[in-house]
Amino acid sequence: MVGGGAAGFFAAIAAAEANPDARVKVLEKGRLYLAKVKISGGGRCNVTHACFDPHEFSQRYPRGGKELIGPFHRFQARDTVEWFESRGVKLKAEKDGRMFPVTDSSQTIIDCLMNTCRKNGVTLSPNTEVKNVEPQPDKTFKLTLKNGETLECDRLLFATGGVRSTELQNVFKQLGHRVEPPVPSLFTFHIEVPWLRELAGVSVPEAGVSVVGSRLKERGPILLTHWGLSGPAILKLSAWGARELNDCQYKFTLLVDWLPATSESAIKEEISQRRNTQSAKTIVKIPLPPVPSRLWEQIVAAAGINSTTRWSELSGAQQHELIQRLKRAEFPVTGKSMNKEEFVTCGGIRLSEVNFKTMESRIVSHLHFAGEALDLDGITGGFNFQAAWTTGWIAGKSMAEE
Repeated sequence: MVGGGAAGFFAAIAAAEANPDARVKVLEKGRLYLAKVKISGGGRCNVTHACFDPHEFSQRYPRGGKELIGPFHRFQARDTVEWFESRGVKLKAEKDGRMFPVTDSSQTIIDCLMNTCRKNGVTLSPNTEVKNVEPQPDKTFKLTLKNGETLECDRLLFATGGVRSTELQNVFKQLGHRVEPPVPSLFTFHIEVPWLRELAGVSVPEAGVSVVGSRLKERGPILLTHWGLSGPAILKLSAWGARELNDCQYKFTLLVDWLPATSESAIKEEISQRRNTQSAKTIVKIPLPPVPSRLWEQIVAAAGINSTTRWSELSGAQQHELIQRLKRAEFPVTGKSMNKEEFVTCGGIRLSEVNFKTMESRIVSHLHFAGEALDLDGITGGFNFQAAWTTGWIAGKSMAEE
């Protein structure tokens, strides 16, 4: 197994448990295993998502959703929950569906995976980077390591995470595979609007976001930051628009609806009631819920309404501008920042070149792929880890049974 992340470990364990006589080894180029598991979910590890219908679950993948339907029928989120619980790790679901260990510590997941590997005799080899792979006439593989040493194996899995390095892409190409160019997915937006950045830390429970001139549209919580906007709605939008936004070099106009559950007519009616019942009160002091008060103050100012203006003094033109700022606020996006906890790329081995019943290459016998080494990725919320568990489990079982 090349790659000591979630998919690589799950594949190694699945293979070792299915065939106790097999000699299973996990090669990790870095010093630490499961590094991404460690930082996921702010150090809590968002293991999976509490959605137990394979078809519905597969709709959370901008790339690879169709191919994952079959695999999810074999090993889905419910199976992941049962897998960890059978090994002493209970998971819990939060209101938004994300699932974490009850300990709220990613170390719990790491310890479980490491201990299960050791229990099943899996050999762990850190600081071991594969530089070249040569298929042999007898359908085995000769691996050349960075230090010059060589290894031989009769089954090979690549679970290397995002295929960002040129060296890794070259290895895949030499094996006859085509690689979809990797580009970032799950990133936040840089917006150089001073008043927006001054509200860093303010969260909005639900907002609608869309990209002008495209079909990209999302809805959910957003977070105002020192560099612009983040939060689940932004991350989801970035995942679905990964290639499109890369093509425009992350420079586009973002449209924000701060009140997606409230129509313009309902806002007008609310303003009319305030004119009648709170006419003497200043507009800036009474936000329209659920808009946070600090954000409301800036929206009112952006609409050209003075801080001393009362509801009774609101003109028709000012009302129109206020509604526009609430329902169709435009922000120029000038760049991106990767979400450190959910670093994900789209791109990788073309899905048509892999048999998703076994995760085996359709080009090279006994060669398998799992996780982000493939051109598949999900939105934030535990979906990328589930793809890793599922494809790793299927690959490991297949490698043991061949």
